[in-house]
Amino acid sequence: MYVLAINFKTYKTSYGSRALSIAKEADSVAREYSGLVRVILLPPATEILRIANAVSHSSVFAQHVDPVEEGAYTGHVTVEMVKEAGATGVMINHSERRLRLDEISFILGKARKLGLETLVCADTPEVAAAISVLSPYMLAIEPPELIGTGIPVSKAKPEVVTGTVARVRELNKEVTILTGAGITTGDDVTAAIKLGTMGVLVASAIMKAQEPGKVIKEMSESILKALE
Repeated sequence: MYVLAINFKTYKTSYGSRALSIAKEADSVAREYSGLVRVILLPPATEILRIANAVSHSSVFAQHVDPVEEGAYTGHVTVEMVKEAGATGVMINHSERRLRLDEISFILGKARKLGLETLVCADTPEVAAAISVLSPYMLAIEPPELIGTGIPVSKAKPEVVTGTVARVRELNKEVTILTGAGITTGDDVTAAIKLGTMGVLVASAIMKAQEPGKVIKEMSESILKALE
């Protein structure tokens, strides 16, 4: 199934009633395209419980977890915490929250034991290939210099996407590969799919939109358009 993953980040729309409204709009689209497009919501840790309880057709992932065991780690967020809050998966190693390879491996191991899916971000095809050996469930290629620019990697650097797909598939035939960074329009989504990935990771184009639900629907339709 193709994926539309929405990273809420920490915008003004990312928490409270505004975040809940966007989550419900996304869930409505997920219901409409059930079986065709999988919608993944990535709210801040404070909003996981609220959003997980409000949606029924979308998956809820944590934006980040720390590579620590339960214990004396003030201010950290563990895999166990987000699962208890209602998350069914975790995203790690976003360019705004980088981790070392050994830390990524640690979190992936904990997530598997707890039955959580994993989405790991990578900034280059080489890093993506290295991470793919650790068998994450999903992998997103996101050159950090394009994040938040409105310039999609699928257009500015298509060779990064195709190169990632080629390198990763040599090592891991199963991982779902997503395109991130600068995804702004439905056309960007279509381009990402046509380059060989299975969906997109998007943030500001939805979270800062005047009509988030309209953008979510447009991007979902664009996934299907790419398959025609």
